[in-house]
Amino acid sequence: MDDDFEFADKQDAVKNAEAKGFNPGLIVLLVVVGLLLIFLVGNYLLYMYAQKNLPPKKKKPVSKKKMKKERLKQGVSAPGE
Repeated sequence: MDDDFEFADKQDAVKNAEAKGFNPGLIVLLVVVGLLLIFLVGNYLLYMYAQKNLPPKKKKPVSKKKMKKERLKQGVSAPGE
C-alpha cells in the first residue's frame, strides 16, 4: 500500500514540474506571430505614408499609332487623312 502512495506522489510531482514555466512551443508561436504582426502593420503604415507623400506616377505617353487606332474606333478620322 505504501508503494501506491509513493507512486501517486511522484506523478503529482511530475505534473507540478511540467505545469511550472511556459511551454516552449507557445513561446515560439507567440514570437513568430508577434513578428508577423509587426511586419504587416509596418508595411501598412509605410504604404499609407507613401500614398500621402510620394508624387503620383507619370503616365506613359501614348504612341501616335495607338492614338490613330483609337480615333478610328470612335469614328473620327485622323487629321491628314
